[in-house]
Amino acid sequence: MFSSLRPYAITSRRGGVSVDDVQRNAGTSARETGKGADVGRVVVTGVGAVTPLGIGAEAFWTGLTAGRSGIRQIEHFDASNLSVQIAGEVPGFVPKDFMDPKAARRMDRFAQFAVAAAREAIDHSGLEITDANRERVGVMVNTGGGGIATIENEVTTMVAKGANRVSPFLIPMFAPNMASCQVSITFGIRGPSVTSVAACAAGVQAFVDAVYMIERGEVDVVITGGAEAGITPVAIAGLANMGALSRRNDDPASASRPFDCGRDGFVFGEGAAVMVLESEEHAAQRGASVICEAGGGAYTSDAFHITAPDPNGAGATLAMKRALGRAGLEPADVGYVAAHATATPLGDIAETKAIKEAFGEHAPALAISANKSMIGHLLGAAGAVSSLACVLAIRDNCVPPTINLVDQDPACDLDYVPNTARAMTVDAAVANGFGFGGQNACAVFRRI
Repeated sequence: MFSSLRPYAITSRRGGVSVDDVQRNAGTSARETGKGADVGRVVVTGVGAVTPLGIGAEAFWTGLTAGRSGIRQIEHFDASNLSVQIAGEVPGFVPKDFMDPKAARRMDRFAQFAVAAAREAIDHSGLEITDANRERVGVMVNTGGGGIATIENEVTTMVAKGANRVSPFLIPMFAPNMASCQVSITFGIRGPSVTSVAACAAGVQAFVDAVYMIERGEVDVVITGGAEAGITPVAIAGLANMGALSRRNDDPASASRPFDCGRDGFVFGEGAAVMVLESEEHAAQRGASVICEAGGGAYTSDAFHITAPDPNGAGATLAMKRALGRAGLEPADVGYVAAHATATPLGDIAETKAIKEAFGEHAPALAISANKSMIGHLLGAAGAVSSLACVLAIRDNCVPPTINLVDQDPACDLDYVPNTARAMTVDAAVANGFGFGGQNACAVFRRI
């Protein structure tokens, strides 16, 4: 089903962290920072993913750190009449491997991805959802577009075959909240089931809000992340006509070129990343292995334009500054930034300016990388995948590269870890997600 997840060693400057350590320290953070409920830190205990690099979190991480591209010619439909014919499609995904086949037929692909990634994350965390705890578990799987493919398919059906042939499951398949709801239904979770549709900031925002939910004492655990499956003819055509997509059809692997002078737009991708977040106290009580802390974050608005970023990156700067402040970190504490970095001419420059402003004199010392260079832009799932990259970078003390960076734009003059992964200590990492409409989100993760 999934590639095998390796054991998650817990290391810090003080050495290993045991369950006893967690129990002794539980509650300290809440008391010291004045946060809501006295639950201690919020920690990550399980991860799952479905991406263009394969099925499972380890397949994602192995491909990402190897600098392998998952971008190919579109295979799910005939794209020969489109100006853009490449995308980051998930290979070899078989829904019945992760869920009941009948239930899968009543889900859009984005919800199927969410259930698959959630199953891996829950299994990896060792969390058992029972009658005793199901009301204290929440779900928040965000998306940018929801069931775009279902809408498009059913409109085509109606035009070709008439209204009587439209699926009665159209509405509950395309609704954006259905990723969260299907995870809740599949695993019998009765706590809050929440969805925020925040364009390309949605995946990061999920982790910020999940931390809030736990700190408020509403739940002990949140299954959280992002899912997207919007690679359809109409979506590709619309983004291509906007000028947002790369047109390197003859060389898919090198089409996504963040921070490079030759960048000509992003590559559309699909997939999901989901993690199990829980209070440190709850993790200690059940003897769970902790990967790292989820330090919360922040989100802001540009108030500038429906598609273009603020050229000075003011909203993105504010999100990063607030996220660091909320996590109690100084800029120098951060080693790695998983950049939004879509490979658009304006976006990469604006993010570079924002990082410089947010991190000040520490900005040149940051290791920054763009996973979209390998998997494309997963829209509502993009920030969830970047958050997963932060967690695994902390786990393995390894920063993935930005591939296809051969002629770095002088206006993008920071360290983007070109082409080859870098072994380095990562004690804290930041994930950025910026979306259409000027939505900005930043999440912080750090070693315990």
